[in-house]
Amino acid sequence: MKIKVLASIILSFTFSSSFSQFFDESQTPLSVKWRQIEHSGFKIIYPALLEKDAQRMANTFAHIYPTVGSSLKESKTIIPILLQNQGTTSNGFVQLAPKKSQFYTISPQQFDSQDWLNNLAVHELRHVAQFNKVTGKKGFPFPEEIYFGYIGVSMPLWFLEGDAVSTETALTYSGRGRQPNWIMPFRTSILEGKNFPYSKAYFGSEKDITPGYYQLGYLMNSQLQKQHGIDIGNQLLSDINKRPLRLYPFSQSLKKFTGKNTKNYYLQTLKNLKLDWAKQDKQNKSIDYESLNKNPSYATHYYLPTQLADESILVIKQSKSEAPGFVTISPTKKEKTLFKIGYQEQPWHSYGNSKIVWEERREDPRYKQRSYNVICIYDFGTGKKKQLTHKTRLFAPSISGDGKKLVAVQIDLSNHHNLVMLDIETGKITDSLANPENFQLQTPAFSQDGSQLTWISVSEEGKSLWLKNNEKTEILIKNTRQQLSRPVFFNDRIAFNAHYSGIDNIYEIDPASKKISALTASKYGAFNASFSDNGKTMLFNDYKLRGHEAARIAVAPTQVQENSFVYYGQETKNEDYVFANVPDSTFSSKPYSPLKHMFNFHSISPTADDAVERVGLQLKSDDLLNTTSVYAGVTYESSLRRVEYSAGLRYKALYPIINLSYRNRPRLAYYRFQNAIHRADFREDYIALTTSVPLSFNSFNHNFSLIGEVGTYHVNRHFNAVDASRLANTIEFPITYRFGFNHQIRRAERDIAPKWAQAFEIKYQHLPFENRLTGKLFAMESYLYFPGLAKNHTFLASFNYQQNNGTFRTVNDIPIVYGYNQIAAKSLLKNTLLLNYRFPMLFPDLEIGPFAYVRNVRASFFSHYENIGHETNLTQPKTFGLELRSDMNLLRYQPVADVGARLIFVNKNYNQNPIFELLFNYYF
Repeated sequence: MKIKVLASIILSFTFSSSFSQFFDESQTPLSVKWRQIEHSGFKIIYPALLEKDAQRMANTFAHIYPTVGSSLKESKTIIPILLQNQGTTSNGFVQLAPKKSQFYTISPQQFDSQDWLNNLAVHELRHVAQFNKVTGKKGFPFPEEIYFGYIGVSMPLWFLEGDAVSTETALTYSGRGRQPNWIMPFRTSILEGKNFPYSKAYFGSEKDITPGYYQLGYLMNSQLQKQHGIDIGNQLLSDINKRPLRLYPFSQSLKKFTGKNTKNYYLQTLKNLKLDWAKQDKQNKSIDYESLNKNPSYATHYYLPTQLADESILVIKQSKSEAPGFVTISPTKKEKTLFKIGYQEQPWHSYGNSKIVWEERREDPRYKQRSYNVICIYDFGTGKKKQLTHKTRLFAPSISGDGKKLVAVQIDLSNHHNLVMLDIETGKITDSLANPENFQLQTPAFSQDGSQLTWISVSEEGKSLWLKNNEKTEILIKNTRQQLSRPVFFNDRIAFNAHYSGIDNIYEIDPASKKISALTASKYGAFNASFSDNGKTMLFNDYKLRGHEAARIAVAPTQVQENSFVYYGQETKNEDYVFANVPDSTFSSKPYSPLKHMFNFHSISPTADDAVERVGLQLKSDDLLNTTSVYAGVTYESSLRRVEYSAGLRYKALYPIINLSYRNRPRLAYYRFQNAIHRADFREDYIALTTSVPLSFNSFNHNFSLIGEVGTYHVNRHFNAVDASRLANTIEFPITYRFGFNHQIRRAERDIAPKWAQAFEIKYQHLPFENRLTGKLFAMESYLYFPGLAKNHTFLASFNYQQNNGTFRTVNDIPIVYGYNQIAAKSLLKNTLLLNYRFPMLFPDLEIGPFAYVRNVRASFFSHYENIGHETNLTQPKTFGLELRSDMNLLRYQPVADVGARLIFVNKNYNQNPIFELLFNYYF
């Protein structure tokens, strides 16, 4: 049991510290040529097109790491850092197993007022320092996966991320800790009297907008540092390392140094925040704007409100129960869904002359490190939408008010930014603006007639607002730390977002005088201005407790309120600025060959199956580019009291994925000979080779995937002399084929399963190279999902069929009815029909002390049929019943436990009592 628990811990807590948490196993195309620079413990691996950025980062990493890690007493490190340029997602993370960091170099369209890679460097190198503090610079002998699990169980994720955000903010003049909109949801909930329990604030909710562990962690870390000094993080990690074998080790160490455990420290932080934010709110003269949308009962966003000709309002609506899509809101607040859309990094659209343009991400079918950002267009006149560009890297498309011109930000594979003009009919680039300084460009916009253009630029010095009028280009606001975003023209002015009052609001600037005036005074935040044709009224997003709501006001500029943002982190002194005096050296670089580095052993980890009948150890190797995985292991099978030896290799660089595995394993079989049952104990050598091509792609809100797979195996059995004379010693290279197809529409957070989806899989096995044995197996699976009777309800109908004979006659290769293994079979399995109706019941957000946080309660009814036409008909299911499940966080750990119970009633023909099953699973 201890081994099983340890294995579960390792698997459960294999997390990646990043801007958005994930563990990446994707590959880049073979066409990418890699190079490397080694300097001061950093091994920077990068595509050749990023040479300039790689040289800059080599200087930066070595220069800033001693400062970034100083409060943790970490000044040196050894780590590979990969710079990725093929994708269109802005991100970064640090991981173990294998130890590395990845920087996704493409900058986001709405982020901080500093260089993107610089921001990543401070944040991610702080994670490197944290990991080094816990694990040391080099692990021996191969403990990285265990270290990863140890980090996960010994400290909450909010501490790691909050400490990194605190560092990124304290050592620069920017950082997320200085952005009012970043902590806006937390501030709103507190001032609205929603004092969320600690677990809800940490783990989230399926009905309310909660702080999130980044914001929660930043504010709690800032409180810790102010009360106990910047060395508090080092003290906590050091104490956890000294006494790791405790329940809630972080909470106990926190209580040692502060006198309060985690929950009580959270409550103290909450109290202090409420006092500070209430004081700030009293100083700001805010206005309560009337919402134009329905009053939502749970978290719902109405992004980017825009006036249409028929007086309705166009928005991108997204909620806990609905996937994002375009919706119109009538003057009576009646909503009409136009269509759903695909994934966007940030909500974005632009409207002009009855046309909508917006961006969506498209994935490479095979190499998931590569993605594209394409422009889509919808014409109200024709009622048709289409994808305007293909395989492009275009962001924040903006159409002129007359619908004739289109501009977007283009970021190429060398990370160079340009503003490009596109033909609105074909999507082809017709012109571009020079950007010799390679500023990071954001959210351009045309004037009504397309004669003027405005945009935001970002550099390490801050953000700037630009205006191009005919041949003249000028800077209206230069190098500010204000969070400038989404400028738009109206009349002879430009409206934009900033936080001069310490709260995000909408402002205007007169290009002639450069005078700035306020257009809104929102209590929590105002964004995304759009204007009527005469420029007299403005639509915008007013942030409230349930999300971004739509509001309208008459344009009436007022004097800017000059209140400062309530900043909780350490003040940045000139001498603390981490990017001062970064060297500009040029380092020698050399080609990096993935094949030469395909072996990278990092962990010896325990393994166990669900029943703990098979426990063992496995040595693992994964290369840094996720192209080659190798393992070798030994497993003890308790039921047979024998040991199994295994090894395998998975090669993922080519278009097909190649899997080669070997097992020397104990086996037990029973066979009939001369009217008697005999037992055979033997070992067998099992070698398998599989090649597969997994493909997936998306179009708008539809996601598709295909899998094609061919495999074979060879079995050599080592019988004793008696059994060898009766049984086949070898099975020589049966061929297996598998083909699968899946289609589903994009899901909402509350969806238990897709509302509309189809999945099919066909399998076939035969023995073309075997002279002594015969047999075939054909199996077909199908899954059809339909919308249920209410929102987030789903009905599944799954019909499955198999035909098998000879060697494969006892193989079941299709889904089975619930309770199958506990019911005596009357005949061999031929087909199944599985009907399930699933629905959410409650979203309690219930904190049961430190033991559990219950997110939801779900139910399902099922009716399962077997061997239709042979044993049963559609009026007599073999099994039927109901199921209750709940997602919860146990013992305040990050993995979500799926806990439930199932009551199965059996057809009376089987004379079987009802079956009760307990269910447990987990996911991260």
